[in-house]
Amino acid sequence: MATVLRYTVVPKLPERIAKLVDLANNMAWCWDPEAIELFLRIDRRKMWVALHQNPKRMLGEVSQIRFEELAADESFLAHLDRVVAQMEKYMSGAHWVEKHPGAPEGFEVAYLSAEYGIHESLSVYSGGLGVLAGDHLKAASDLGLPLVAVGLLYRAGYFRQYLNADGWQQEEYPINDFYNMSIEPARDSEGRLLEVDVEYPGRIVKGRVWRCNVGRVPLYLLDTDHEGNAPEDRRITGELYGGDRDTRIRQEIMLGMGGVMALHALGHRPSCYHMNEGHSAFMTLQRAKELVQQEGLAFHEAVETIKAGSFFTTHTPVPAGNDMFDAQMVEHYFAKYCDDVGITTDQLLAFGRQTPSDKREPFCMTVLALKLSAGANGVSRLHGEVARNMWRNTWKEIPENEIPITHITNGVHTRFWISRDLADLYDRYLGPGWINSPDDQSIWEHIDEVPDTEMWRTHERRRERLVTFARRRLQAQLTNRGAPSTELRQAMEVLDPEALTIGFARRFAQYKRGTLILRDPDRLRRILLHADMPVQFIIAGKAHPADHQAKHLIRDLVHFARDPEIRTHFVFIENYDINVARYLVQGVDCWLNTPRRPMEASGTSGMKAAANGALNISVPDGWWCEAAIPGVNGWNIGMGETYDTIEEQDNVESQALYEILEQEVVPTYYDRGRDGLPREWIARMKAAIRTICPIFNTHRMVQEYTDRFYLPCSIRRSDFKHENRKRARELAAWKQHVHKVWSKVAIKNIQCGPREGLPWGAHLPVSADVVLGDLTNNDVTVEIYYGDLDPEGQVSHGRAVEMTCTGQAGKETFHFEGAVVCEKTGQQGFTVRAIPNHPDLAEKHETTLITWA
Repeated sequence: MATVLRYTVVPKLPERIAKLVDLANNMAWCWDPEAIELFLRIDRRKMWVALHQNPKRMLGEVSQIRFEELAADESFLAHLDRVVAQMEKYMSGAHWVEKHPGAPEGFEVAYLSAEYGIHESLSVYSGGLGVLAGDHLKAASDLGLPLVAVGLLYRAGYFRQYLNADGWQQEEYPINDFYNMSIEPARDSEGRLLEVDVEYPGRIVKGRVWRCNVGRVPLYLLDTDHEGNAPEDRRITGELYGGDRDTRIRQEIMLGMGGVMALHALGHRPSCYHMNEGHSAFMTLQRAKELVQQEGLAFHEAVETIKAGSFFTTHTPVPAGNDMFDAQMVEHYFAKYCDDVGITTDQLLAFGRQTPSDKREPFCMTVLALKLSAGANGVSRLHGEVARNMWRNTWKEIPENEIPITHITNGVHTRFWISRDLADLYDRYLGPGWINSPDDQSIWEHIDEVPDTEMWRTHERRRERLVTFARRRLQAQLTNRGAPSTELRQAMEVLDPEALTIGFARRFAQYKRGTLILRDPDRLRRILLHADMPVQFIIAGKAHPADHQAKHLIRDLVHFARDPEIRTHFVFIENYDINVARYLVQGVDCWLNTPRRPMEASGTSGMKAAANGALNISVPDGWWCEAAIPGVNGWNIGMGETYDTIEEQDNVESQALYEILEQEVVPTYYDRGRDGLPREWIARMKAAIRTICPIFNTHRMVQEYTDRFYLPCSIRRSDFKHENRKRARELAAWKQHVHKVWSKVAIKNIQCGPREGLPWGAHLPVSADVVLGDLTNNDVTVEIYYGDLDPEGQVSHGRAVEMTCTGQAGKETFHFEGAVVCEKTGQQGFTVRAIPNHPDLAEKHETTLITWA
């Protein structure tokens, strides 16, 4: 092959409009309507749409003549100056630390995620996990939170979806042109391109670092697809969620271990590391290795140090969605690592197994993250319960309700997802507070001051734009399939801008039940084709390339839509992405969500729709369990009942969905007054906005993460750092000792007062002798565990009350006393338990040890 030398060309803009380049290189433009409008003006919309709203690429394709015209256009220059001034004000605004002087010194959060859905022009995301991560960064920027993010820069990103003539999903992988994306190569302090050397078996893989500015938050993306690496290693960052298990583990080594190396090379020393899913959990191992090699800590001491500043969020209630690797693969990639840090491969494998002694159990990234974090959370209240159940074997014998996985419910970046029309309405009636303080309930109370006429006309404009968008997309889809001209003309007649419009868009998977609405096609047909009250559906979503069952669901929907009568009421939009999502959530009347409970961790698309005034029709799963006020801000499909079979569940819930549509949704929408306004519907739109927006937003979410985890983790890490990591070393030594001698702990001689006929509010005294062996009474917490009894006579979802040591009751035995408060009538039960106790434990079940009477 010929030798090719590379060079880079950048746009040459007149000096007067040169600031456009700065605007294009900071993703903050994508949640600033004025900035978006400015870019739209450059080419009068055509190129903007054709180039997927990518301002950096557009600046490279606009003619020099057009640039000269813009530089002489007073109106455009005034617009540019206004946007630049606003951006500079935003970038120089008060930082979180300035508003919180009590924050620990050096407070900085590192956020690691395999994908980021910031905007459709930055194709390094696949779906909800990435979009949530993107919204997290936007909110952190708005809040001025000292946060730095790390991810991977994929050469092909996620696939682009198109359907063949039979409606079967096909995939293509457009190549990302990094030099025409809103990113730039990161450089070290001397201005050199930054690369990190990540160790793989028998070789070094170089991860090139790119920087994406997300407002005030830097996002660093690692890229292995460059000439410095062998062909097989260049493919590590080839595709998001592509390849086999070997590709996946190599990606996650680069993300986790390479990510930490990149941060340190850039001068960042985060006080707290947040793992967004388990993909990045190897970052804990890299940090431990550095402590072993640079500070001389033993590995178990390094573990306590890195745990103090680590936090983990799990998003996946489906076991198959948690990455697992067989032992041989982990040994292959980490044999040298184990030698370097002084542990055996079995010791390493134990960190990724719920049952460390089970040699057949694969190494799970979620378990690794759980074991090496000071805290963990699910992403909704119900998901927290599901996660505690899923991972209960990591804490054997610990009551499920006490397993240390809590929840922080997801949110959305309101300003990014709100339509420009509705944002103008909010500006007039809610004031700027909805942007600056979207989590302030009092601001959203003003939604009732918006006149019904304005509210409805604004929403109608968005529905009309959605219909226009859907028609154009459908026509483009048909053109790509080589459809005849008659079909192309018919595509511009689908959907009615005034009909009740229901949206359904998400990743297609069996449990999301995308075809539940087709369960009774004749009944659905009657709903769609009602002469006076027609209904229409707009559907979008991708199936994973390897998920053929999900592809069948998409094909079934497309086949149903081919009926000549149905086709104008039922449309599938290909290649669901952030752009399609925005049009949908901003324009639909209702948002449909039909997961098989409790398999939806959270879901955020319904939050986005609600922020735009849409009403949710959903199974009570994920976030909707916390938000739903049935008949006020949306509707529930069922009450969360359990069923003997999936078939029965689908039958019952599909019939419930039809019933809701026929008896409540459709009549309410078409109930119009003399002025043509659906007053009851509008009242529910306002109720949805008022009850959902102040809670389900990323400002509240990020602030909750900060208060509950980022700050405590940072303080704990700082405390552990003092005096040559003295507290971490002492805690590690104490844990080793406790694990070694815990088998000697026993509880005996439990005594209590009279147990029959106790009046409500009385105290039942309890005492017990606890054999502690080589431990002291200060090494344990002894508790009475009491509550309702299950059918087997065991305490279920009990409560614990600590007992007090009153002295020794013999050699190695201590006497403890306490009391149960009789707070509930009926038969109850109690037992006594002992748990290791140390003032530096992050939570009381951290050791996973417990002894029951």
